[in-house]
Amino acid sequence: HAEAYALGDVIARYWRHRNFNVLHPIGWDSFGLPAENAAIKRGLNPVTWTYDNIEQQKKSMRRYAASFDWTRVLHTSDPEYYKWNQWLFLEMYKKGLAYRKDSWVNWDPVDQTVLANEQVLPDGTSERSGAMVVKKKLTQWYFKITDYADRLLDDLDTLEGKWPSKVLTMQRNWIGRSQGADVQFAIEGRDEPVTVFTTRPDTLFGATFMVVAPDADLASELVAGTDEATQAAFAAYLTEVQKSNEIERQSTDRPKTGVFLGRYGINPLNGERLPIWAADYVLADYGHGAIMAVPAHDQRDLDFALKFDLPVKVVVDVPSSDGVDNDPRVTGVATNGAGTMINSGELDGLSKQDAIAKAVEMLSARGTGTKATNFRLRDWLISRQRYWGTPIPIIHGSDGEEIPVAFDQLPVELPPTEGLNLQPKGQSPLGAAENWVNVLDPRDGSPARRDPDTMDTFVDSSWYFLRFLSPHDSTQAFDPAEAKKWAPVDQYVGGVTHAILHLLYARFITKVLFDLGHIDFEEPFTALLNQGMVLMDGSAMSKSKGNLVRLSDQLEEHGVDAVRLTMAFAGPPEDDIDWADVSPSASNKFLARAWRLANDVTSEPGVDPASGDAALRRVTHAVLAEAPTLVEGFKFNVLVARLMELVNATRKVIDTGAGGADPAVREAVETVAMMLDLYAPYTAEDMWELLGHAPSVSRVVWPDADPALLVRDSVTCVVQVDGKVRDKFEVTPSASEAELESLAMATAGVIRTLEGRNVVNVIVRAPKIVSITTTPAT
Repeated sequence: HAEAYALGDVIARYWRHRNFNVLHPIGWDSFGLPAENAAIKRGLNPVTWTYDNIEQQKKSMRRYAASFDWTRVLHTSDPEYYKWNQWLFLEMYKKGLAYRKDSWVNWDPVDQTVLANEQVLPDGTSERSGAMVVKKKLTQWYFKITDYADRLLDDLDTLEGKWPSKVLTMQRNWIGRSQGADVQFAIEGRDEPVTVFTTRPDTLFGATFMVVAPDADLASELVAGTDEATQAAFAAYLTEVQKSNEIERQSTDRPKTGVFLGRYGINPLNGERLPIWAADYVLADYGHGAIMAVPAHDQRDLDFALKFDLPVKVVVDVPSSDGVDNDPRVTGVATNGAGTMINSGELDGLSKQDAIAKAVEMLSARGTGTKATNFRLRDWLISRQRYWGTPIPIIHGSDGEEIPVAFDQLPVELPPTEGLNLQPKGQSPLGAAENWVNVLDPRDGSPARRDPDTMDTFVDSSWYFLRFLSPHDSTQAFDPAEAKKWAPVDQYVGGVTHAILHLLYARFITKVLFDLGHIDFEEPFTALLNQGMVLMDGSAMSKSKGNLVRLSDQLEEHGVDAVRLTMAFAGPPEDDIDWADVSPSASNKFLARAWRLANDVTSEPGVDPASGDAALRRVTHAVLAEAPTLVEGFKFNVLVARLMELVNATRKVIDTGAGGADPAVREAVETVAMMLDLYAPYTAEDMWELLGHAPSVSRVVWPDADPALLVRDSVTCVVQVDGKVRDKFEVTPSASEAELESLAMATAGVIRTLEGRNVVNVIVRAPKIVSITTTPAT
């Protein structure tokens, strides 16, 4: 976090220097598993553990000199904050955007709680515990983020150029919109058809079997009524499937497994009977949990067909790139490229796109299919079986009805932990808090129970930026007038790890609040900067690796300013920093050189710099002119380099020119102090006072560069002969190409180099380069 806070503070301080009002708040996302697990491990109450740590962190943050507005501090674990999480939940519940259902969920066997899809890493492990995630069927609460899938995807276009392209791509892929068709297959012996989503309705004539996800309800429905052997085989297979996770199931290297369900579907275009199988490579939450298998043109379907000796029918003639027979039945490799339709009745001879359109037209005419859109995105699972989170504000009546807690009863506060076993055990610990969970039904006074789950802590962070606007308001989540004044957030700084968790959820909740009429904007964060990680010896820091570097130790050894400056100067902010390769001690040396300049200035504040050293003034104003572009382009390290050049140029004038009395020296040193405030506020403030100014440099508006001082009297023209620099000379910026060539040929270095050689070409890039190409004289 130290890097993110340092870079965020550079941005906040910069805009204050540009005379903007800046809201730069700080808060603690303090609910959640890490705090709860740490407290349990130490035998402490999560409340005590969390708030003690917050106090320690506050001391460090204040010392770090980040210019936060400390009057707006919030903690998401405060009842005054999570009351409004509960209000948000109830607002969404009224609109049908919060609902409860039975479903297969991601289960963390270590933390003993469910995880949203976004909290499962690509290797199938939990982002928190590292445990391999398994599937478990539970009744859980969800937010209906899928209702917003189109808007969440389409509105990413408005963030182009303002958000990193990597994050935009990650969100687009996660939302995963696919265009295709919903196709209905009649099922022998069953009244209800099975609906399948496919992006390739043109290949329907190549479908030779169907596959249903074994953990989809549809599979159990289909196998019911078949013979005992089929039902037993399916039950045994389902048990095995439940031991694996989605990542394993989707692996192309995984051997295909499955069982026949004893049912047949009917192809709606050609009437062929298709055997229906259950196989783990089909997932319950994709499409409708069932697929039509076209093995000739889908590798996973082909692998399955070859394993279980199912037919393979080629319906797309894809030309072979090398002239060798590419029939999947021969090669074992599916052909999924573009080609011409064959063996497909009315579709024969059509291209892919024409065949897709024709197939949808045929399905629509038969009443067995329509154009459809499918998304990879799934509804946001927000239930957690843990203590340290926001209680869900729902009461369950004895008749099974869900009763929202009345607004005037909010917040529903967490009960004391005394007598509760917080050890993860797969059930919500709040369910054991009898005095808390047992309540009266507000409808009729009969016995009822509170919902024992708590909310995913990403709910807390999905709208916190709005609470910063009026953190002490007890009557509303945020003040709409303040939202109109400040929101949306102009600049967000955070790691790329937030791409499909916090950032996606915040975008969703913002759109919900817009639709509910609470705000007038639909995107929460106008611009996004992803900072890199701080590594040690090429690896992420951790206690287990023994490479953990504590910020407090670095601050003690090098000082706050040196550490902050090192963070900014190490490289582009989006790149990782290896702390083993950087040098806070070098930053300290530079800061000392800059500070000594302020000590050497002898002219009075307010002196007119016009009579000072002209060359130094040009350097100063070049920095003033370039600084806004560099900071706004996140080139913080380049601005540090420019300040180093200005410090060196100033020292040269002090030591060899008019000395510390030169008015241009004061102008230069004041510029250094003003700009160092972005990176090293303690040094900058000390310099400012040494220069005779009242505190604080952080409130000073930067002066504009003088355009007249940006026009150079001369530039250095470099002369190359056969790619090597042989001489250079000073010339006016307006010199013509002919003049530059003539002057270059007259330089001593070129005359010497051209002895015994013939000039074959001269290229002039006015006014800075003359490049001469030669050959040996004959």
